[in-house]
Amino acid sequence: MDFTNHFLFLMLQFLVVLGGDTKPGVRLDIQDEHVIMDNGIVQVNLSNPEGIVTGIRYNGIDNLLEILNEEYDRGYWDIVWDEGGENRTKKGAKGKGRFDRMEATNLTVIVENEEQVELSFTRKWNESFQGKLPPLNIDKRFILLRGSSGFYTYAIYEHLKEWPAFDIDNTRIAFKPRKDKFHYMSIADNRQRFMPLPDDRIPPRGQVLAYPEAVRLVDPVEPEFKGEVDDKYEYSCESRYNRVHGWMSIDPLNSTGFWLITPSYEFRSAGPLKQYITSHVGPTTLSVFHSTHYSGADLIMKFGPDEPWKKVYGPIFLYLNSLSNGVSPIKLWEDAKQQMVNEVESWPYTFPASEDFLSSEQRGKVQGRLLVRDRKVSDAFIPVSGAYVGLAAIGDVGSWQRECKGYQFWTITDDKGYFSIINIRPGDYNLYSWVTGYIGDYQFDKIINVTSGCEINVHELVYEPPRDGPTLWEIGIPDRSAAEFYVPDPNPMYINKLYVDHTDRFRQYGLWERYADLYPNKDLVYTVGVSDYRKDWFFAQVNRKKDNGTYQGTTWQINFNLDRVNTNGSYTLRVALASVHSAELQIRINKLEADPPLFSSGVIGKENTIARHGIHGLYWLFSIDVDGTLLVQGNNTIFLTQPMNTSPFIGIMYDYIRLEYKS
Repeated sequence: MDFTNHFLFLMLQFLVVLGGDTKPGVRLDIQDEHVIMDNGIVQVNLSNPEGIVTGIRYNGIDNLLEILNEEYDRGYWDIVWDEGGENRTKKGAKGKGRFDRMEATNLTVIVENEEQVELSFTRKWNESFQGKLPPLNIDKRFILLRGSSGFYTYAIYEHLKEWPAFDIDNTRIAFKPRKDKFHYMSIADNRQRFMPLPDDRIPPRGQVLAYPEAVRLVDPVEPEFKGEVDDKYEYSCESRYNRVHGWMSIDPLNSTGFWLITPSYEFRSAGPLKQYITSHVGPTTLSVFHSTHYSGADLIMKFGPDEPWKKVYGPIFLYLNSLSNGVSPIKLWEDAKQQMVNEVESWPYTFPASEDFLSSEQRGKVQGRLLVRDRKVSDAFIPVSGAYVGLAAIGDVGSWQRECKGYQFWTITDDKGYFSIINIRPGDYNLYSWVTGYIGDYQFDKIINVTSGCEINVHELVYEPPRDGPTLWEIGIPDRSAAEFYVPDPNPMYINKLYVDHTDRFRQYGLWERYADLYPNKDLVYTVGVSDYRKDWFFAQVNRKKDNGTYQGTTWQINFNLDRVNTNGSYTLRVALASVHSAELQIRINKLEADPPLFSSGVIGKENTIARHGIHGLYWLFSIDVDGTLLVQGNNTIFLTQPMNTSPFIGIMYDYIRLEYKS
């Protein structure tokens, strides 16, 4: 905007104020290469017609985004994709597809008045783009409201039936605030800190560790970070808690907050437990809608050549706030959390103009009550508090954790087991649930058809978790996580100070190598009734690093005593896994040399949870029949062998193990 136009704009705002409205109306300025939305609080500059956010003006700062970056590398939607089937690119070790910034080719003004401006940046696909761009029609929307301290964005992806097959690995929106201003990052109340600079990651200031994302800061600009490890995966977050995160520019006189708020996770893939990258050194702030992180190839979104698809991602809210006169900047975080609550309570929004974004009146509701009956233990029907109940695409039991093309709607039960799932988009769904303290997954046996304005009561649902008989012994807590097991202190050379004496101590770098320090020659042995899983069960069954730099598969032992054995009867071994990566679980009982083993999972999982500092990935449950002749009265041993040994990141995270007598 040149000086003359900007002066006229300010005069218009001044006249509005004189008229008695303290919140100036929204103004739109369309130029040859840019389009500017301005409501007197925030000014958003987008490239025309690409729809890249090139500038955000707020709180006296001309541009909150990194001015040293090219305009296309400041705020943008992107997608990682590939051609489907046999045309899929031969990938290297990193397994990355093709990156597309989703630059649009056309701008349309959808709404323009003093209350709201909504812009649409579109790109239409045709056969001339085959192999060059993903076969999608893309419509990126940006909304600025009167009086709003921030702006909204959402996008509509559409794949037509006649278009070719393709895959989506990842899609998100990324913002890159200025590195000279934004140094303090917040993800949660107990996950916030001053962060190093991106320059600190570049050699010789930074030393790359086992993979490019992990860097040891050997000569950072600020000495306080010396010796720490920086890795973006240390700041991942489960979808259910990934509501608000961002950065603060701290100044004694005038501090500024830069926040991404996600009011609903209905459009994110794979349900409440799916983990996503949030904010990290850059500074970078992401809203990721779909990724294969902590899940692997199971979550590649694959579309066939005759598969129509349309999905709305968002809206999400880029919220800005500020404080002056030396007020503690932590107030910015508290305010951002309150704004998140406000946005959640306003969902679904009333203002998006696209007919593909449905209002509350166009959605439905499902309610009921969940009870648990753990047969063979008790005949009681127990109401469960805090159980997750959700609607997702029709599939098999537990398929929600791999479902990524549709929408998911989740809630938790109250202390009497009642639940209410609201604002459900019309469609056919299965109802799924899982309950902490019980193994397995629940699925309602009827398909639920949600229509606009419907209120469906499924009444009392009873989950009977897998069980063949009474528990003889158990290890761990059935909660889909390995967090209750022993997580060692990190090597002092590889510490992130945020996670010292932290509940998320598993987020430290290099914990996989601590196994060899604790068990240099022999593997873990756990004795039921003597050992304590909180101290004696390592959080992941990983390979042992040898002196020559190679790796060795491991065999763990569970020793247990049986007062009597029914050799004519049978037993059931339940093994729940919290995550697995390129590993094979072999189980033998009392005979280490038994070939074949009693059970083999085969090589499963591509979740990479160990390398990415997670404590769970996808949930796996195996039920193994054990003939009574395999057991003896007195001492018995179960051998858990993981033989794959080509990488330090191969391994298994256990959730829970139980031996039952099958009565």
